[in-house]
Amino acid sequence: MRVTIKGQVTIPQEIREKIGITPADEIDFLEEKGRIYLVKRTSKTNKPNKFRKLRGIANVKMTTDEIMALTRGDK
Repeated sequence: MRVTIKGQVTIPQEIREKIGITPADEIDFLEEKGRIYLVKRTSKTNKPNKFRKLRGIANVKMTTDEIMALTRGDK
């Protein structure tokens, strides 16, 4: 596994699935007796995402052009 210039690594899919890591999950690195462990944060330490429950429920009946005109203030 290679570390990027930004200090990033890709967690292998097998590991993500094994410990249940999904996009937007928070993880921690713990040091114990000279070893580093990656652990998924428990829900107690995660900040609740107030928008997560609303994701995918919008039912706007406008075209993209209408939405763009509305956001731009076009008349």
